[in-house]
Amino acid sequence: MAGTIIITGANGSLAIPAVRHLLTKYPDYTAVLTVRKAEDTDPNTKKLRETIAKFPKAQTSIRQLDLADLAAVHSFASAIASEIAEKKLPPLASIVCNAYYWNLARDPEFTADGIETTIQVNHISHVALVLRLLGSFRPEGGRIVLFTSDGHFPGKNGLEKYPPGLPDDLDSLLKASPDADKLGRGFNRYANSKLAILMWGYALNRYLEKDEKLRNITAIVIDPGNLTDSRALRTNTPQFLQYVQRFALQPLRPIIRFVDPTLRTAAEAGVDVIELATNNAYPGERGYVKQLKREPSSPDSLIEDKQQKLWLKSAEWAKITADNTALASSI
Repeated sequence: MAGTIIITGANGSLAIPAVRHLLTKYPDYTAVLTVRKAEDTDPNTKKLRETIAKFPKAQTSIRQLDLADLAAVHSFASAIASEIAEKKLPPLASIVCNAYYWNLARDPEFTADGIETTIQVNHISHVALVLRLLGSFRPEGGRIVLFTSDGHFPGKNGLEKYPPGLPDDLDSLLKASPDADKLGRGFNRYANSKLAILMWGYALNRYLEKDEKLRNITAIVIDPGNLTDSRALRTNTPQFLQYVQRFALQPLRPIIRFVDPTLRTAAEAGVDVIELATNNAYPGERGYVKQLKREPSSPDSLIEDKQQKLWLKSAEWAKITADNTALASSI
């Protein structure tokens, strides 16, 4: 039953404890761990390498993958598919789409593809990775883990100033203009990317269920909670948010979480993610979970017509065609 598990953004705050849990509890899996910078000059990658070094018998590899470069994503997917076909890697058991980006402190940034970075890294590049690799899963199937947040649901996140919502002109998601309200607009771009991930995940599951060869692959979209010790709160964020983390969220979490149970540690969330990835949590099931609990997602996220329009646009943005995905009938 074991196979290969790909984890993107594998040197992140949630990912490193997730990798530790995977190698401790499920050592038969092969872990392909992608990072933007693979050298030990990156302190987070160094920490990841130190973590896996504690498991000398584990089958792991750290691969460089920049999700802000769509050509690199396609090249990586081709390489993984070839390694699996040549039996250099076991077939896929899971793809964990963990890597993320947000920018709450500066003007919008754009990738080499000319796309606003938040939507490309969080959504479009993961679309390309997943759809390119569906044909490389085990015959018995596996699990795709996608990440949303409470930001997708209007009124649920304290950083929200502008309610999330996908525009009629979906191509406008790829663009952004400078704005004096960098925090508000930046969080809105992040929230919209998380809404897009969730809606695309619903559509993905519909297509997988209809495909005789792929129906044993299930997608779960998880809101892992608000991680008070995540370095996300210290990356591309205004100073006050960093102070809130250091002097309130971190030291007072045990008390505050009685009022707000979404507050938790990255390590707690990492365990959840691996239990989903290995199909031990909600085996064979699909859909949305909030910290491993079944709760309804936002009303907007459930509109199938909008999901379908986003599905088609996402494939276009990700340069997916009927020739490069096993879900050819859906494109």
